[in-house]
Amino acid sequence: MKEGNKGDPARAQRPVMEALGLSRAATLAVSLVAGAIVLFAVFWFFHSAPPDTIIMTSGPEGSIFRMNAERYAQILARNGVKLKILPSQGSLENLKRLADPAVRVDIGFVQGGMAGGQKIKGLVSLGSVSYEPLLLFYRNDRPMRLLSEFAGRRLAIGTEGSGTRSTALALLSANGIVPGGPTILEDLDADDAAKALTGGKVDAVFLMGDFASPQIMRSLLLTPSVRLFDFVQADAYTRRITYLDKVDLPEGSVDFGRDIPSHDVSLIGPTVEIVARKNLHPALSDLLLDAAIEVHGKAGLLKKRGEFPAPLEHEFPISSDASRFYKSGKSFLYRSLPFWVASMVNRILVAFVPMIVVLIPVLRVLPKFYQWRVRLRIFRWYRVLLAIERDLIFHAAPETRKELLGRLDHVEEEVNKMKLPASYADQFYVLRGNIDFVRSRVLEVSSSRPE
Repeated sequence: MKEGNKGDPARAQRPVMEALGLSRAATLAVSLVAGAIVLFAVFWFFHSAPPDTIIMTSGPEGSIFRMNAERYAQILARNGVKLKILPSQGSLENLKRLADPAVRVDIGFVQGGMAGGQKIKGLVSLGSVSYEPLLLFYRNDRPMRLLSEFAGRRLAIGTEGSGTRSTALALLSANGIVPGGPTILEDLDADDAAKALTGGKVDAVFLMGDFASPQIMRSLLLTPSVRLFDFVQADAYTRRITYLDKVDLPEGSVDFGRDIPSHDVSLIGPTVEIVARKNLHPALSDLLLDAAIEVHGKAGLLKKRGEFPAPLEHEFPISSDASRFYKSGKSFLYRSLPFWVASMVNRILVAFVPMIVVLIPVLRVLPKFYQWRVRLRIFRWYRVLLAIERDLIFHAAPETRKELLGRLDHVEEEVNKMKLPASYADQFYVLRGNIDFVRSRVLEVSSSRPE
């Protein structure tokens, strides 16, 4: 055997040809189809792997949004996923980043009421994770009951891009207080706003968790000269502005000893949602919601145990992956195995099991189809032989017998040109034997009958 034949593709195909009973062309076709299916399965296995890094847009340094994002990062790191946190001015900037395909971001905290005027197609919600009440702190000799009483005063409403500013403007507008009027609206960050209030430079400040830290809000709650506004019209606000919820701050809940607040205080605010792009990997969706349960599922000052996360649908549709999670929790694999192991096993099941399901029928059907085609080619010549025998019986003239022998020679010549796999050798030689048998019949009849 020559050395160069070792790499001959025909030699490599021969075992397959003989095993399946296929010609070289049919074997090549089967190999190409099977190869394409296998390559697609391999591609899908790697393509469907969850990324090991996701990007979250959060809030300013020290804000509740930023603090929660850092807790998420710690939980995800336990599962081998890195959470990259981008600081922002708050909910509105988070939403703008998510809605802009040019910005590399996967998820973000967004409070209700931010979607107006934004292109939110392609965004979904993983559910609400907390209430985000608006706290209005003010300095005044007597308690103020209505927001309209703040007209003509100096108010700090939060920086551009924060949910605090957007919510404050919506509430003030409902009371006839709009930018450009006699009321001075200051765009101050949380720290500067708190200092301005205690220093007497502004009369009131609006604060929310997307914008301010818990320490700043607690400090103002404990400052004797600062009052917390009680939204006595909270029920009416929530009916007029549907993305707002009423939340009660119980008497003494901030400080029992000093009885702060001295009475139940009604607050209003939206819920905060985890908003994601539609192409967020399902495994990461489950991982984030699992982290949300750990971060937000405990009882708190303004919520009951297990109240969040919750599939509360407001401006963004709940993603199908999140809906499945809320109904049935994590899948068996992700409950039983480490995240990356479960991901690999799941991808094997998704990519290679369907491949096998498709490949087995293909490998069974194509050989049968080819065998059917070969039999048709062989049976075609049997029909010719039968026709020759019939003509021999009814037309025994010498010139007819000579013509029949010519037809047999043509049949034999065409049969000898047929290219068949070795697995059809028995049928091939039987056909050739039958050609000789018919020829002998023609010659026998010719010799037994006078000219």
